[in-house]
Amino acid sequence: MFSLLKAYRRYDPATKSYLEIALLYPGVRALMFHRAAHFAYRVNIPFLPRFIGEVSRFLTGIDIHPGARIGKNLIIDHGMGTVIGETSLIGDGVIIYQGVTLGGTNLQRVKRHPTLEDHVVVGAGAKVLGNIVIGEGSRIGANSVVVDDVPPNTTVAGVPARVVGKGIKKGEELSHEKIKGPR
Repeated sequence: MFSLLKAYRRYDPATKSYLEIALLYPGVRALMFHRAAHFAYRVNIPFLPRFIGEVSRFLTGIDIHPGARIGKNLIIDHGMGTVIGETSLIGDGVIIYQGVTLGGTNLQRVKRHPTLEDHVVVGAGAKVLGNIVIGEGSRIGANSVVVDDVPPNTTVAGVPARVVGKGIKKGEELSHEKIKGPR
């Protein structure tokens, strides 16, 4: 838990203290709820995981299915309207902005939600749909709709999302103003 608070502190220059992050950041609270719900989901306790998820969504505005598997230090910035589907896999050090959907495109009980590898950044309002893989170190531009795999260290943007850049300079992972849409 402390590593998550440290990650938020490194990421957000507006933070004043670890206590502020722990108590007032909806992404941190949603992840705490999710850890409890995911545990209950894994041990097949009926009803409780979804109930915890509903309470979390009500209190945070972030909807994480109890079945989603989330790595270390996920940052959900602001978070309102964020949806993470049941079979989503999220790696370590991922940053998701508000209004993002990691959604399914299949009605079968199979892997139907995206996989975000380590250190992916997903811009506000982006929709990442289906059983696709977003490669390590990639960025998704705000309001993009991603329906195909994204190679590692690639920037995509647009509807549907297209490759708009390769490689990300150290320290520019969050520089969304440099993401230009497809031409």
